[in-house]
Amino acid sequence: MKIAELEKELARGQIRPAYLLAGSEPLLRDQGLAAIRQAILSGSSDDFNFDCLDGDRLSPGRLLESVQTLPLMAEHRLVIVKDPQLIAHKDSREALFDALVRALTGLVEQTETVLVVTAANADSRLRWVKAFKGTAAKVECAPPKSAEAAIPFIETEAKSQGVTLEAGVARELAARVGPHLLVLRGEIAKAALMAGDRQSISLDHVRAGTADLSERFLWDLTDPICAGQAGAAITQLSRLFASGYAPEAVLGGLAGHFRKLACVRGGGTISAGPYQLRKLNTQAARHSQRSLRTCLERIHRTDASLKGIGQASKHMSRESTVESLVLELSI
Repeated sequence: MKIAELEKELARGQIRPAYLLAGSEPLLRDQGLAAIRQAILSGSSDDFNFDCLDGDRLSPGRLLESVQTLPLMAEHRLVIVKDPQLIAHKDSREALFDALVRALTGLVEQTETVLVVTAANADSRLRWVKAFKGTAAKVECAPPKSAEAAIPFIETEAKSQGVTLEAGVARELAARVGPHLLVLRGEIAKAALMAGDRQSISLDHVRAGTADLSERFLWDLTDPICAGQAGAAITQLSRLFASGYAPEAVLGGLAGHFRKLACVRGGGTISAGPYQLRKLNTQAARHSQRSLRTCLERIHRTDASLKGIGQASKHMSRESTVESLVLELSI
């Protein structure tokens, strides 16, 4: 199931007992989670009927207790489990996976509690992942595999922002930014501001406002980051800024790159040439899956700061915010 299919089901009032939001694109996971929460809790923070559990610290007993709790003065209860695959100890991880399978078996026979599991990397061969079938749904949250594949997202996002794209604009944005959905969302909003009220976004708006972050420049930045060479990474970042690259574009490039590293480190496959694959494997070998998750969380937090969310955004420039991120990633 895709995110669009999930949203259509929820709009019809169809709520399943369990969902697995699986894939490395945080924007899609957040979008799916927001849609489910809106449908079940009407977007409210209902502490009595809402439980959010960090999978890497979750015990089987705590999971089963939460999903077996009945809603209080409401039709539904929502339980979210984040990244259960990140538990470090193998025996503890397997015990939680078994508990998830048992929980799903009980949930499909009732309508009160809804379980949502989010996982950046969910191996489809595992029993707990396979258990999301029938009335329980697995929702694909993988990023587009190429710039070309991001064009439908650009067109849909433009409509949701209430702006019109002239011919060729979606393709030009995809070519300049790549399949980085968070950055594409921001670039559409920026181009809309440049276009002004009641004007469509033209190729001139995109070419004037969106820098083209080439793959070569991205490798020049990520090589010192993954080698722990903070000074060299900051120097390269400064060169990118001096060349006109926006902090949002650099952040989008880093987000896409670290998602690829997480996929490679987890044993997944990506579409890339032999040279790129060798470099990705070399960089990924310097990280654990847990550290890559931390890197992606830091990138997500930096994106929030650039959008004006959080304390850091009030005291730092956009460039300084990305510089701080690069220092953190280089540790």
